[in-house]
Amino acid sequence: MSFDFGYIIQTLPVLMVGLKMTVFISVLAILFSLLIGLSGAAARTLKVPVVSRIVAVYVDIIRNTPLLVHVFFVYFGLPIIGIKLDAVTVGIVTLSLWGGAFAVENFRGGTDAVSKSLIESGESLGLSRWQVVRHIIVPLGFRISFPAFSNTAVSVIKNSAYMTGIGVVELTFVAVDRMAYDFKTYEMLLAIAVIYLALIWGASYLFSRIERRLDFNKKTVKGGKGRGGFVEKLALSFRRGN
Repeated sequence: MSFDFGYIIQTLPVLMVGLKMTVFISVLAILFSLLIGLSGAAARTLKVPVVSRIVAVYVDIIRNTPLLVHVFFVYFGLPIIGIKLDAVTVGIVTLSLWGGAFAVENFRGGTDAVSKSLIESGESLGLSRWQVVRHIIVPLGFRISFPAFSNTAVSVIKNSAYMTGIGVVELTFVAVDRMAYDFKTYEMLLAIAVIYLALIWGASYLFSRIERRLDFNKKTVKGGKGRGGFVEKLALSFRRGN
């Protein structure tokens, strides 16, 4: 059998429909993962009673069980107790929970890396524990851990392919559907491989630009030094606010 490049060109419009759904699910799941990760890391950093323990259990369960199990459990299991969600919603929810569990650990690692001297300096300025977390630990921890979170976000994009198992018409689903009808297996596999590569490279480039925009100065984290010093700038901003 000869390889048919013309078939790939012919089916590109159909593949683009699947790609749009992949991007839609992935973007929402990444945003929700970010929110879950930041709030979960803050809860664990503050050691909030009960909540911190719940977050730890959630992270343990999600990280140590396969994503496909989560997808099937939510899609096929929850209707038994009267909770029925459409396939796209299930995809967004399960990917968000999966990415959020890893994001919690990403950001917790970043918050743990913030210099103790910075925290003590913030407290010496009269900041409450919540203000220290909000103005020092979370911003700096976010900058430190963003590269790790970007890896989690890329994994969310790739794992969106699992949603084909519950009938979400995303990129992989469309390709498998065309294989079943036209028996052009190699053509479809090559087509979606190239599209996924382009999508991941594009996302990686975007995240690298965000990292550069953050322009993180490691001296700030380690000693509170740099152009003017982080703590000095923080103190100045609070004086102006008062």
